Amino acid sequence: MGASGRAGIEEKAKRARRASLKLANVATEEKNKALLRIADSIADNRERILAANAKDVEEAEVAVEEGKLSKPLLERLKLDDAKIEEMIKSVRDVAKLDDPVGKTLSAIELDDGLELFQVSCPIGVIGAVFESRPDVLVQISSLCLKTGNAVLLKGGSEAHNSNAALFHVVKDAAAGSEIPDGWIQLLETREDVREMLRLNEYIDLVVPRGSEQFVRYIQDNTSIMVLGHSEGICHVYVDRDADLDMALEICYDAKVQYPAVCNAMETLLVDSAIAEEFLPQMAARYKEAGVEIRGCPETLRILGDMGIKPASDADWRTEYNDLVISIRVVNGVDEAIEHINRYGSGHTDAIVTSNDDTARKFLKFVDSSSVMHNASTRFSDGFRYGKGAEVGISTNKVHARGPVGLEGLVIYKYLLLGSGHVVAPYIGRGARQFTHRRLTKEITL
Repeated sequence: MGASGRAGIEEKAKRARRASLKLANVATEEKNKALLRIADSIADNRERILAANAKDVEEAEVAVEEGKLSKPLLERLKLDDAKIEEMIKSVRDVAKLDDPVGKTLSAIELDDGLELFQVSCPIGVIGAVFESRPDVLVQISSLCLKTGNAVLLKGGSEAHNSNAALFHVVKDAAAGSEIPDGWIQLLETREDVREMLRLNEYIDLVVPRGSEQFVRYIQDNTSIMVLGHSEGICHVYVDRDADLDMALEICYDAKVQYPAVCNAMETLLVDSAIAEEFLPQMAARYKEAGVEIRGCPETLRILGDMGIKPASDADWRTEYNDLVISIRVVNGVDEAIEHINRYGSGHTDAIVTSNDDTARKFLKFVDSSSVMHNASTRFSDGFRYGKGAEVGISTNKVHARGPVGLEGLVIYKYLLLGSGHVVAPYIGRGARQFTHRRLTKEITL
C-alpha cells in the first residue's frame, strides 16, 4: 500500500477516535432514535440491499465453480426477505435494551467526603473484520452505536456490494443532531485491514468473525486486543438416559438446520448403551438430508452397509461448516466430557439426557462458553440469548465469553470525588485510616 493509502486508513481511524469521544456521551434516547431510524431505513431500502446482494451472489457462484470460494461462505452471503426482517428486528431489539453505559458498578467511601465510583463506559474504537455474512455489518454497527463505540468495518470481498449498500443505509440513517460524523467507517481492501491492525494508537479492540485461519491471522498480526473465537467445533452427546425421540430432533436440528455457521454441531457422541438402537435411526435421517457421515470403528460396525466413511483423528478436530458429521460411540458421560475437552474449541456443546445428575456433571465439567442440556447447539447466538444481536461468539476467557452483546463492548473507569483530599495524612506513623465503607448510591453524570 502506498503512503496515500496508509494515510487514508489512518485518517479514518483518527476520525473514528474523535467521534468515539463524543459518541460516548450521547444520551440513550438519542442513540435509540438513531437505531430506530436505521431499522426503518433498512426496511425502506430493502430492494436496493437485495439487488446489491444479488450481484455479490452471482459473482460468488462463479468463484465457487472456479474453486476460489467455499460453498459455506456462499450460503452465508445470501440475503432474502426473511434475513432482512431479522436485521430490522435485531436493530429494534437493540434499541429496546437497557443502555449499559454510565452504570454504577460499585461505590465505596474511602473516607469522609472521599468517594470512589466504578462506572461502565465504552471501549472506544472497535475494528470489526468479518467474512461473507452482510448482516454482521448491521449487528455490529447497531451494538457499537448503542454502547457509544465508534467502529471501523471490513467485510469480505465476496460481499462488497452488499456491505457498501448496508453501510450507507446505516451511516445515513444514524446521522442526527447528536450522533457524531465519523463514528462508522468502511474499509474496502485486505491492505486496509493490514494497515488497521497497526493502528493501536487509535483502535482499542479488534473483533474478527470468520474461519479459524482468518482469526489466527488477525491475532498474529496486531498488538491490539483481539476478541474472537478460533473455530466452532461443537458436540452433542446422547446419553444412555436420553429420550431418543428428543435426541433425534435435537441432533438433526444442530447439524442440518443451518450447517454453515459456527454453532452447528460437527461431532455427535453417542453412549454405547443406546448406540445400537439410536444410531441407525439418526443415520437414516442424516442420509435423507444429504449429510455425509464419518464414523469411529464402532459406528461403522453398527451402521454396516449405510455408506459411512471411517473417521480420522483429524475429523474430531474439524469444523466442517457443511453437511458433514463425525460420529463417535463413547462409554458414558465421562468419556464424552474427556473427548469434548480434548478436541472441542470451547464454543458450544450439549447433552441429551433425562438424568439430572448426569446433566449436572456435563454442565459442570465441559469447559466451553455455552453448555446445554436437552437443547440444540444452534441456540448459541446473541439474538436468541436476548442480546438483540452479537458482535461475535468469543471462546476467550477474559473480558467476554460466549455470544458477545452490549456487555462485551463496555469497560469501566473509576471516578473519585473528594473535598480537597491529599495522600500525605494517610501515610506514616499515626496515619489516618481509610473507612472503605460500601455505598449503595449511584453517580449521575
